[in-house]
Amino acid sequence: MEVDSENGLLQRKQATYQSLDETFLIAKETYKGQQYSQIYFARLHLMRTMLYSLLPTWKPHLPSCNVLGLEQGKECVIVGTLYKHMKLKPSVLDEYSKERSASPLVQPRNFLHSDDYLVLEDESGRVKLRGALLLPSVYVTGIVVALHGKETGAGDFEVEDLLEAGLPHQIDRPLNSGEDKFVVFVSGLSVGSTSANPLQFQLFVDHITGHLGDEKEQGMAAQIVQVVIAGNSVEIGRGLLNGQNLGPKDQSKLSEPIKELDILMSQIAAGIPVDIMPGEADPANFALPQQPLHRCLFPGSAAFNTFRSCTNPHSFELDDVRFLGTSGQNIDDLAKYSDATCKLEFLERTLRWRHIAPTAPNTLGCYPFTDRDPFFIEMCPHVYFIGNQEKFDTSVIKGSDGQVVRLVCIPKFAETGTAVMLNLRNLECHALTFGSQFDS
Repeated sequence: MEVDSENGLLQRKQATYQSLDETFLIAKETYKGQQYSQIYFARLHLMRTMLYSLLPTWKPHLPSCNVLGLEQGKECVIVGTLYKHMKLKPSVLDEYSKERSASPLVQPRNFLHSDDYLVLEDESGRVKLRGALLLPSVYVTGIVVALHGKETGAGDFEVEDLLEAGLPHQIDRPLNSGEDKFVVFVSGLSVGSTSANPLQFQLFVDHITGHLGDEKEQGMAAQIVQVVIAGNSVEIGRGLLNGQNLGPKDQSKLSEPIKELDILMSQIAAGIPVDIMPGEADPANFALPQQPLHRCLFPGSAAFNTFRSCTNPHSFELDDVRFLGTSGQNIDDLAKYSDATCKLEFLERTLRWRHIAPTAPNTLGCYPFTDRDPFFIEMCPHVYFIGNQEKFDTSVIKGSDGQVVRLVCIPKFAETGTAVMLNLRNLECHALTFGSQFDS
């Protein structure tokens, strides 16, 4: 794309793009009544093999055994999947219980309780865990860990030390080239909702496409090489989706937000490569991994080869910088069943556990894979992002083998008017805020 300026033409910069979403596609999967236990077995087998490879440098003097092989008072290492017994965890059976009317009308946003406890499980059995090292408030069901300890007289396992998977291997980031290239993240557009301000999004579109601002701002816009829309792009009135046949007027209300989104997306795709991910509120499958939004929803945008409809989670490389992110469901679910000081801490935990969505399929819907777990993080990203958060937040974490990861929380645009701009050169990022008057 070229942007007119007083001194001539500004040429938009380009970046090499590679999609890594293949692992999240379920096009070749067939549902044959399989149970969710198989994805847990696949996760345990994969993670246990990796954890066993770390044992010689962690506890070389201790034997490893399974739950059934525990002996009272004998120190050993066991590897298994954590299960958290939660007193307040919602159950679908409660909806049909006779005491339903006695349940509180206001449900808690977090289901932690002081009586919660952890259990370790493998193919041979399960054992209750004790000790101050393993805090139930930090962990959730579905995490695979290695534990050093011994069985007590009460039949519990006293934990003395803990080994998590840690950050995976990371490919070297390209050397600092001195050339600024930017990726813009936005989420929670909620086109069609009462809270969405069409002017804000149009200001955003005009800014990144170079149709606003002075020569300096247009020069900055010309350095944007990629736009990522991280879920919840439209909001359809729930009253319309009541299982009844829709009349012509209601059908128009149903399609209007998508048509409006397509018009705005076309403006972006005409000049900048754009990836759109599905979210919880979008017309896509509910269970993770969410499949790409169908291209027929975007007749205008899909005509451009710069438009890509992607999965959620979404992984890709730009100039050999690896990105991984979701529309936020995985972290929002973690926040319901564990505790942290901020959402960035949840992001860091999932990286150190090497799993994007450890609560799936226990409390987060996912497809019942039989022979693999697509949420396992095999390679460490350079940028790890989540969409649809309350506010913009970012930090950098470092691994023991020199890994450096930029964590980014992308706020809901409809509520905050804020997008996020990240520099590929040094992974620094900042917020772009749009109001009734342009502000960045």
